[in-house]
Amino acid sequence: MQLILTTMKLEDRLLMRTLGRKPEGMAACLLPFEEDGSIARDAFQTAIQRTEEAGLKCAVNMDTGYANYLSNDERAKVLDWTREALGDHRPFVAGVFVEGLEGDLVDLYRRGADAIAERGGTPILFQTTRFHEWGSDEIIELYTKVCEPYESVLGFELGQMFAPNGMIYSEEVIRGLMGIPALKGIKHSSLSRDEELKRLALRDEVRPDFRIYTGNDLGIDMIEYGSDYLLGLAAFCPEKFAERDRLWSNNDADYFELNDALQYLGNVGFRDFVPAYKHSCAVFQHLLGRIPTSEPHKLCPRRPDWEVDIMKDCAKRLGYF
Repeated sequence: MQLILTTMKLEDRLLMRTLGRKPEGMAACLLPFEEDGSIARDAFQTAIQRTEEAGLKCAVNMDTGYANYLSNDERAKVLDWTREALGDHRPFVAGVFVEGLEGDLVDLYRRGADAIAERGGTPILFQTTRFHEWGSDEIIELYTKVCEPYESVLGFELGQMFAPNGMIYSEEVIRGLMGIPALKGIKHSSLSRDEELKRLALRDEVRPDFRIYTGNDLGIDMIEYGSDYLLGLAAFCPEKFAERDRLWSNNDADYFELNDALQYLGNVGFRDFVPAYKHSCAVFQHLLGRIPTSEPHKLCPRRPDWEVDIMKDCAKRLGYF
């Protein structure tokens, strides 16, 4: 009998908490820029190394890395720089972005996934607006065909508050995706705690080894309930996320203070207009002296001039100043 997912009662939610569990953490790495508008390669590679050394996995060519604004050539350079920064064998994740491209979707996704797999990375499949007109079976069939040649692929549910090509899948689609052996997990970015908890319950019923990576920058405590994470927020300060994860896995009550400070940063950085969080991230990183300028990609929505003041307040709460 299939589980029909409904809104959970409070006691059911609390029973899902997994004390002492070590989450798998990934940071969706920011792509920084020089004063002249060119990509700051050195700062990017240093950030990749800092993230890896902190204990988080790097995810590149994601929304935080302006995947929707980059050319194919720029995305390829990011993959090469990532591989170079990490060395030969360390794993990373990278986005496959096909929105706006013409042609067969299976072929388009595989071309992007091939470029990542050839460099030793794991592809994560961004959605396309073409899915908006498709039925559940069509979406599941596409993923099945795309994933077939690969050992490991990740899926992505992206709410439209982040990007217009995103969508949140039905239970039928999620159930079907869990049946694809090469699909090892999915990032869930609805910013809805209830929707994510439903996916965790479905995961426990259908395929316990399937990873649910929270993309909820407004609910980063989802690791307490069994989610792993792939967050743009983790790119602001990966070492603080790694410290928080260690505290949780060690049952150390200091976890709560640090998680609260990180959540405060998330609430400020990911306020409306949500896509401008990338500018907030650049401001934060520039305050810490980690990137040469606080400028985002030229097509990215901007925050007001006083963003530096509220990002500095967030940094103080995290002990940077």
